[in-house]
Amino acid sequence: MAANALEWAPSSFAVDVEKRADGALILTPRTPLADYPRCVTDALEHWAALAPDRLLLAQRAADGQWRRLSYGQTLLQVRALAAGLAAFDLSAQRPLVILSGNGIEHQLLSLAAMYLGVPYCPVSPAYSQAGSDLAKLHYVMQLLTPGMIAVLDTSPADRVDGAADPTAAFARALRATAPADTVLVGSTLVGAARLAPDRPVLALEQLAAGDPGRDPTRAESAHALVQPDSIAKFLLTSGSTGQPKAVITTHRMLCSNQIMLRAALPFVLEQPPILVDWLPWNHTFGGSHNVGLAMFNGGSLYIDDGRPMPGAFERTVRNLREISPTIHLDVPKGFEMLTQRMERDASLRDSFYRRLRACFFAAAGLPQHIWDALDRQAVATRGERVPILSGLGATETAPSVTFTTPSAERAGVIGLPAPGAIVKLARVGEKWELRSRGPHVTPGYWRAPAQTAAAFDEEGFYCMGDAVRLIDPADPARGLVFDGRLTEDFKLSSGTRVSVGPLRLSLLRALAPLVLDVIIAGHDRDYVALLLLPDIEAACVAIGTGAISTGTQALSQAELARDPRLLRALAQRLERYTSAQLGSTTRVRRAAVLTEPPSLDRGEITDKGSLNQRLMLQRWAHLIEELYRDVPPAHVISVQQRAQQD
Repeated sequence: MAANALEWAPSSFAVDVEKRADGALILTPRTPLADYPRCVTDALEHWAALAPDRLLLAQRAADGQWRRLSYGQTLLQVRALAAGLAAFDLSAQRPLVILSGNGIEHQLLSLAAMYLGVPYCPVSPAYSQAGSDLAKLHYVMQLLTPGMIAVLDTSPADRVDGAADPTAAFARALRATAPADTVLVGSTLVGAARLAPDRPVLALEQLAAGDPGRDPTRAESAHALVQPDSIAKFLLTSGSTGQPKAVITTHRMLCSNQIMLRAALPFVLEQPPILVDWLPWNHTFGGSHNVGLAMFNGGSLYIDDGRPMPGAFERTVRNLREISPTIHLDVPKGFEMLTQRMERDASLRDSFYRRLRACFFAAAGLPQHIWDALDRQAVATRGERVPILSGLGATETAPSVTFTTPSAERAGVIGLPAPGAIVKLARVGEKWELRSRGPHVTPGYWRAPAQTAAAFDEEGFYCMGDAVRLIDPADPARGLVFDGRLTEDFKLSSGTRVSVGPLRLSLLRALAPLVLDVIIAGHDRDYVALLLLPDIEAACVAIGTGAISTGTQALSQAELARDPRLLRALAQRLERYTSAQLGSTTRVRRAAVLTEPPSLDRGEITDKGSLNQRLMLQRWAHLIEELYRDVPPAHVISVQQRAQQD
């Protein structure tokens, strides 16, 4: 390590502040955005020429060994696939759709499409699951009108219903939703035959080999025409609030955002990044942010076949024992499970911290107890803290807008805008909404002009829907703090507003480690009440019915929700928390433990593990009514009234 990682504080994050007459603030980075490539695959070509033998992609094969592709090998395969794609009628009007999850073949085909100038859309495997009614997938097919649909080999964690054959698992979805004129592609000849027995399916090797009579210059000619404003991909978002929207994601957005990210993580210029990453590519964090971080900086991406969930996390542990990352990017639940495991596993801790320069979290706030555990373990392992960084972004911003630096890292802080990202803080009711404008911002939603118009203000700033506040109102240049989602906040019957985002973080800290997440209720009610999603393993350990060391789980979630020992433990924590609160908007009167986990199929939880508060409140409306009964049922936790006195 060239220097203590905590010493870097990029001067590029200095901003000029304009105070508008209407009260809005404009934050403009003083450092201009550096030049960025014309298109995404320019980065692949650059590193294939400079370091052709360097590892780009690695994935566990069926025998457990790492299958590896260098930059040079990747470029050769991408060009071959692009030549195959060029023989078909593919365009923005008829894009490529990939239904399967993360995998080398997925990445090769998506890079080939971008090389050719054909947009692609990675669709969550959950849309094709056996339990789904396929309504969202039907809608996506109608919205995108794909010219080609691919189902490719993927990691075990992404295989629908745990199927041994990952292509055959999608057969039902294809039969029901694939347009008759759409070309189907599978990974292998065997897999393709099982994918859709009643219609022709190309294997990936056939697509790469192509027709012997094809024009070998067609793909290269198309590649030369790709421009920064060409569409690279469509990313689906906000399907939980209705039907999914397809965010137009251009090459300019992806390329400029990677240069912004490089300014926030300057060490990637000193040492090519090494990632061990599971985050799904149908989301912007995994598919745009993390894949791009590796490829744009000559780094290596090990596709993690694990997940931060019981039964799947062991695969992540195995991978991190073998591969020491230089930066680890994850959601808070992933960091929580990792810290719990490292607490009792010194060899894992040594491997994880061996060459780590930073941790980076997104998708939700990092609870303070996880932050403290990471700091404690880093100091114990290497004698110094490792920066824990974050920021704020959206699918529509490719994804990053703001970043923190080591000099400003703490829970809730989202930092300042990166070079090239102009930020507006606009008054919306009692809060400030974060808005952004720059080359990283989407031109809109595909085939949805009304939704596009509604997403931007009169000056062309994208309205992110996130509330922020200044760390120091007297000095806006000190940075911003996340203040919740505007759509999640509500008012009690007294008219006082409950800020859901900050309250959620405080409650997670108070209830750790028994609770994975909280759903906050109280709209037009007299007081705040909670629905609690338990951490089953931690809860079983706490009440003496299981042991983390053996991974045993003595009780189901439904049993835990009624277990008096857990209810007492939660009540004690809530009483301690509530007794320290001064106002009604942060006090909790009642709570109940959910008897079932959230449903991915219903959109209550995303592939990354983030809860949709609105849908969870709808799903559990009957339980919320029980929280507000004059005489609640026995399974409702009532916080002692002494803690409620003003």
